[in-house]
Amino acid sequence: MAEQTHERIEIRAAPEQCWAVVLDLARYPEWAKDVKEAAVLEVDAEGRPARAEFRVAAMGRSIHYVIRYDYSDAPHSFSWKLEEGDMLRQLDGTYAFEADGDITRVTYHLAVDITMPIPGLIKRRAAGLITGNALKELKKAVERDS
Repeated sequence: MAEQTHERIEIRAAPEQCWAVVLDLARYPEWAKDVKEAAVLEVDAEGRPARAEFRVAAMGRSIHYVIRYDYSDAPHSFSWKLEEGDMLRQLDGTYAFEADGDITRVTYHLAVDITMPIPGLIKRRAAGLITGNALKELKKAVERDS
């Protein structure tokens, strides 16, 4: 069963700056500490990642997965769905961006299900850590680059 979580953070930057950092997948290993490799496999007509492959460190292991992006709600949000993964059944999420003066509220929704039998409490904590850490690291990367 998938664990679902969402977190929100305020970033002192325009939504376009947040988008630029989030969609620059090649640079993820520079600012997202658990991402060891990220590669764009396909791009859409606007040059945005359409399909991407990742290798991340999680639970003392190296996890590989491929996701497909959906920009049908751009520029307000974009989402992704797991296509394949060696330890994942589901890794579907959304980043949403809401401008408010000189800040952007970024909301991250995530549904994650892993193939290993793990108690629900631990899975919920892991899902919360993923979203919380991702947003904190994104904030640092965007505000450093702005």
